[in-house]
Amino acid sequence: MAGTESEPTGARDASLPARAKIAVTAGKVAAALSQKAGRGSGSVIGGKIALKLDPDLLATLADHLDVVLVSATNGKTTTTRLIAEALRAAGPVVSNALGANMPAGITSALAGGSDARFGVIEVDEKYLAGVARDTHPKAIALLNLSRDQLDRAAETRMMAEKWREGLQDTEAVVIANADDPLVTWAASSCKKVVWVAAGQAWKEDAWSCPACGGVMQRPGDDWFCQDCGFRRPNPHWALQGTHVIDPQRGAWPIQLQLPGRANLANATSSAAVAAVFGVPPQVALERMQSVAAVAGRYDVVQYQGRDIRLLLAKNPAGWLETFSLIDGPPAPVILSVNALDADGTDTSWLWDVDYERLAGHPVFVMGQRKLDLAVRLEVAGLQFHVVDSLEQAVRMAPPGRIEAIANYTAFQQLRKVVAG
Repeated sequence: MAGTESEPTGARDASLPARAKIAVTAGKVAAALSQKAGRGSGSVIGGKIALKLDPDLLATLADHLDVVLVSATNGKTTTTRLIAEALRAAGPVVSNALGANMPAGITSALAGGSDARFGVIEVDEKYLAGVARDTHPKAIALLNLSRDQLDRAAETRMMAEKWREGLQDTEAVVIANADDPLVTWAASSCKKVVWVAAGQAWKEDAWSCPACGGVMQRPGDDWFCQDCGFRRPNPHWALQGTHVIDPQRGAWPIQLQLPGRANLANATSSAAVAAVFGVPPQVALERMQSVAAVAGRYDVVQYQGRDIRLLLAKNPAGWLETFSLIDGPPAPVILSVNALDADGTDTSWLWDVDYERLAGHPVFVMGQRKLDLAVRLEVAGLQFHVVDSLEQAVRMAPPGRIEAIANYTAFQQLRKVVAG
């Protein structure tokens, strides 16, 4: 089955129970047929069929692995990739590197890693507790929680409560962002927590206390609730400028190819995870330097003779981080937004994005919901052009590298256009 990032498969398949072996084979056949039909990697359909034949297959495939689960609203695909690179210093890794992060996709990924020692698995927020029960992880990384796909996902405080209840009995070491009150609330029920000061640029979903509902006080980087005393824990690890500070107060430089402060935060959490498995921070961070793009994100591609940087932003927090790393005016910017099932059909989040930050940029708007986005930009007072295609936008764009920012399915469509 496709969608994995692993070492070559080997003798482990032969030791699987008969039912699991049949399920894995059927899943791989289904995935191959899906690929042949041009319907994508086949990882999801392959995993669904495999789980239908053997509902316990995920647990069986994870049984021989030291598993890391990574969950968040934003940054989980990149952090999963960084952790996988770090842990390769200690042994072979299998990972759902392309982001198929629900049980079917995870099962498909693990089916391709029979010789691996480590499983580094990105998990959709809704499915975290269930996947943790099946895979018995050694570590769980909780990065952030913010509003996303409002038609499908729970409200952020409900999601934090779901994590809190679902993870309270885990034996895993939980590596949690101490700067996010919702993540802190979720992790506070766990037995073993490593706190990381990774920062939180988007604070708009965490002004009420998740413990009591009171108003959160947020002076500087600190936060606390005056009503119940719930407050930011003292971190064991921290991001300080461009350095990771470890629990012994050692400072280790972060030198990534990936841009932006958000990725420095992802690297800090990844170093804390790697340390759980005995990989020192300097080794982990050196290995992370090799990551230049993640599933096409941050790629600079050539199209119609122009350089285009592809950037993914799926929700208000993600757009905020993305705006912080694009080239300054007058760099042209393409915005593309869809509202298909994989994106979430509710686009009310457009009104929470600070598009005013694009003042001075020539802006081109496309995608299934381009008119919704155009109304939002008009209210923001921006100058923009509504276009029907990437080719039209590139033809109209002034000189300079083009920053193309898109939500999930719109991003995949852009990748296909520039690749074709």
